[in-house]
Amino acid sequence: MIYKTVQSSLITFSQLMLPSHSNFSGKIHGGFILSLLDQIAFACASKYSGKYCVTASVDRVDFLSPVEVGELLTLKASVNYVGKTSIVVGIRVDSQNIQTGEIKHCNSSYFTMICKEEDGQKAEAPKLILKDLDEVRRFYKAIHRIEQHRNTSQQLSDSIDYKSEELINYLLEKYNVKIEIDF
Repeated sequence: MIYKTVQSSLITFSQLMLPSHSNFSGKIHGGFILSLLDQIAFACASKYSGKYCVTASVDRVDFLSPVEVGELLTLKASVNYVGKTSIVVGIRVDSQNIQTGEIKHCNSSYFTMICKEEDGQKAEAPKLILKDLDEVRRFYKAIHRIEQHRNTSQQLSDSIDYKSEELINYLLEKYNVKIEIDF
């Protein structure tokens, strides 16, 4: 069995934000940032595993503050968790105003990547060596997010009667929707 450190996965990527990256309001387009996130997640997981990796899921992407044209965007990625064939990559995004030096935290995201063999089959990922309490914390939080997602998915699929009068009334009252379904 092969073990590797979190340190062996670290990737930092910086790019100057250009007018061609902006949306109609003059801020950097979220889709452009998502593309950069996916690229660094791939690079981090592939560097760590020594395998081709594909994106299986993105846990969450919250845009905390807008990124301006002319700012330097820096993405930092590391492996937070490793399963049998999956790798959770944590990514932090900061933007820096090059003239003032001010740095803003823009985003934190978690990408689940799957290791692949050359024939496209899933490949086993190297196991993880945790060397400090931050790495233990990130590993534990990743386990918690995975378990929470499994539990939520299971509860939603098993326990809800979408035709119940109670659910319909709840949606009508709380969310101000119209439901036009003939049962």
